[in-house]
Amino acid sequence: MNPAEILQQVAQETAACTLCPLHHGRKNAVPGSGPADAEIMFIGEGPGFHENEQGLPFVGAAGKFLDELLAGIGLGREQVFIANVVKCRPPGNRDPLPAELSACDPYLERQIKAINPKVIVTLGRFSMNRFLPHAKISSAHGQPVTVNGRLVVPFFHPAAALHQASLRPTVEADFAKLPALIRAAAATPEAAQPSPTDSPKEEPKQLSLF
Repeated sequence: MNPAEILQQVAQETAACTLCPLHHGRKNAVPGSGPADAEIMFIGEGPGFHENEQGLPFVGAAGKFLDELLAGIGLGREQVFIANVVKCRPPGNRDPLPAELSACDPYLERQIKAINPKVIVTLGRFSMNRFLPHAKISSAHGQPVTVNGRLVVPFFHPAAALHQASLRPTVEADFAKLPALIRAAAATPEAAQPSPTDSPKEEPKQLSLF
């Protein structure tokens, strides 16, 4: 099965998934979108109202800001893959619960393995904590690390900058690092090599790319 077929299979399975209570409020599952050979993969937290309505990730206000941030570094949404740690909307946009994160994680792991991106960007602390369980986003943001052979860089969620305007320059500065991150990952093939599992089992290693 090729990567595109795996992503399609994940989409079909999440649309019918009943592994956690989030499916009760689901109008549309939001498995993710983007090319199967994307060099960069963004992983957010969970769908919101607009995402649940449309079945697509980041289509609300935070999504528009994400599009602006990508355009600022010469990237379009069609060039990146965007997913979330949970595929169904938590009620009232609350934080995802541990059991919900666990239920959805195998879907995300299959997506990561299929796409095999050069760089994974986590958006928000729940996405970050999948790879860096003990990190604090206030200090970890923008700092690339390798986790199980993959290059991961934590960013604030775009919504954080919309709610707290003082974070916007920080978010923009972090995004400005992405072109260099992609180049560095391409020049260091081992940084993008998948290990047998993408679940965090080894201590992350700080990279000095800047």
